[in-house]
Amino acid sequence: MSEHRPYTYVTLSIRPDSDPHVRVSFHTPRLQASAGLLLDGPRPFLEFTSHEAHVHISTTGAGPVTDADLNIAREIFHAAARYLADCELLHAEQSAQDATTSAA
Repeated sequence: MSEHRPYTYVTLSIRPDSDPHVRVSFHTPRLQASAGLLLDGPRPFLEFTSHEAHVHISTTGAGPVTDADLNIAREIFHAAARYLADCELLHAEQSAQDATTSAA
């Protein structure tokens, strides 16, 4: 059985005549998620933070909430709900498999 160690990695790609591309991948139980309102707007924010990286999401141009911002927030909500459901399903399956293996 392979050991799955926690990690976070960040990549930045800059190519001529293209927009920069940043990718952040969190594979760690040390990830923290938070949300709230910034008082300088006020404007909503969503953050994902690990020891190695920090991702901050807020409204378009850090301004008033737009229809596009609402659509993105809904996409995030639905994606997070799907992630939770998938994690719960796989965890239950793994726990049942572990129990069967231990009983054998």
